[in-house]
Formats: sequence, C-alpha cells, structure tokens
Amino acid sequence: MGEHKKTSAVVVVESPAKARTIEKYLGRGYKVLATYGHVRDLPKKNGSVDPEHDFAMIYEELADRKKRIDAIAEAVARADKLILATDPDREGEAIAWHLLEVLKARGVLEGKTIERITFHEITKKAVQEALAHPRGIDQRLVDAQQARRALDYLVGFHLSPVLWRRIRGGLSAGRVQSAALRLICEREEEIRAFKPREYWTVEAELAAEGGRFTAELKALDGRKLGKFDLANEEAARRAAAAIENADRIVVARVERKQRTQTPPAPFITSTLQMEAARKLGFSAAKTMQIAQRLYEGLPIDGENVGLITYMRTDSVALADEAVAAIR
Repeated sequence: MGEHKKTSAVVVVESPAKARTIEKYLGRGYKVLATYGHVRDLPKKNGSVDPEHDFAMIYEELADRKKRIDAIAEAVARADKLILATDPDREGEAIAWHLLEVLKARGVLEGKTIERITFHEITKKAVQEALAHPRGIDQRLVDAQQARRALDYLVGFHLSPVLWRRIRGGLSAGRVQSAALRLICEREEEIRAFKPREYWTVEAELAAEGGRFTAELKALDGRKLGKFDLANEEAARRAAAAIENADRIVVARVERKQRTQTPPAPFITSTLQMEAARKLGFSAAKTMQIAQRLYEGLPIDGENVGLITYMRTDSVALADEAVAAIR
C-alpha cells in the first residue's frame, strides 16, 4: 500500500459546494470535507426519546452518511487537527457535536486538536478570521437543538397515529405545524363569524390659498362623528348637504409633523420567505434552496464568491465591517 500524505488539518462543513470553495481559500495543508447534513438521528421507532428518564435520547448513524463519515474519520486519523466549521446555528452546532461523538466512538481523535469555528459569509477574509478565533462546542446550542428534535419526535410520533385512525392515513402532526393549523382555524372561525356593518364617510374637495386639498368630515353641528354615525347613504347625503349649505367651513386645527422614514431592516429568514412568496411566488423551500446557493457562492471572474450572509437567522444586526462596506 502507498504511504498516505499527512494533512495538518481537516475542516468539516455541511455542503460539498462550500467545501470546494473553502478548500481553495485555505490551500495546502488543509483538507475540507462535507457531512452532507446530519450524521445521526433518532431511530423511527418507539422509545427513541424516554420522558421517564430525563428525556434520554438514543441516536443512530444515518445509513446514507456512512461513506461520508468513513471518509472524514480516515482523514482525521492522518491529521493533527480537526476543525468543525458547520453552519452557525443550532442545527450546525448539533451536527458538529454529533460528528465529534461518532469520531470519538471510532477512536480517531486521540492526540488531535479539536476546534469549532463559525462564519456568516463565505469569503476568504471571513474564513481566515474564523480560523484565527476558534472556540469549543457550544453545548447550550446543542441542548437547544436536542430539545427541538425531542419535541418533534414526541409530538409527531404520538399524535400522527391518532390522525391516521380518526381522519385518514398519511396525515402528520407536528410541534410547529399543528400549532400553526390551530391559529389558522381560529382565524377562519373569526372570519366566518364576522357580521358586516354598513357605514359611510363624507369627503370634500376644498380650496385655500395654499392650494386644493381633500378633507374628511369628522364633526357636524358641533358633535364629533363616530365610525358608524353615518350608517346609510341617506344619512351621508344629509351630512353632505349640510356642508354644501354651510356659510363657511372651519379648519379646526393644523398639525405640522416632521417624519423620518427609516430604510427596511435586512432580511431575516421569515421576511425573506414572505417577500419571495409575495413578489416572486416562490415557496419557502425554493427560497431557501436559492438562498443556500447564493450563500455557498457562484462563479464570478473564475472564483467562487459567496453573495449573501447566512440565511437562517432571526437577527437584523449588521456587522460594523458590512456597514462600512455598504457606505
């Protein structure tokens, strides 16, 4: 057998496209590999989460990730350092933790330096900055992801069979979708229970030294009009006639206000999906698929360039460096 060349560091990301781009940035001495997503999950059987024993969770390696894990384990065995560079969110943190647990079980981490890095844009500068400031696994983020996964499992595993028995097969219940469906149903009930009520408004085209303007009738005969005081066309016509026959119309108050209109905040995941649906008719899945490609980068002038920052976020904060670049 030929001798394997030793690699100084193995960098692990989730996406193969991202891996190719980052490997170009890092150059020799680094090998960048992709997990292609999660490497472990809960088995689809009863007992994978045990609420009676502190919600203990039983994981198993995903069968379709075995070759990926084998390749990562083999590369790590020949390296000095493992750098976990999965996505900067709770899912990415959990993937890094799960991979670490799998590699520990395979005995390839002894004597290795292990670092966790994150970056929010795929640029050479961002990657190098992340490498200069490594950290450990954030167990709080891992715990948050595990809580999310346990709830998904418990709600779906126990409620979906009820839907199959009571309604029809193939339906599913879930931690998010069931609560969202409840909100939709409640709103639909409100819409069906709504009883329309007629009301009218009166507007006048007026002229003054400053020019022409439109005014809405708010008071008549010294009495402020409520929303439903002009309940039909006849009442509205009487009010209009009273204005037409009036000797004068008094402007009771003039208010001058200075208004500042701030630019819209940067997109977060939900607003990006809503705007893409409103303007382009995209589904949430399609929007995130396109955003993922833009984040991972597209070829520009012979180089793969990341075009947006990480798209799974609920923060509108901008880095000082980004603000300076925009200006």
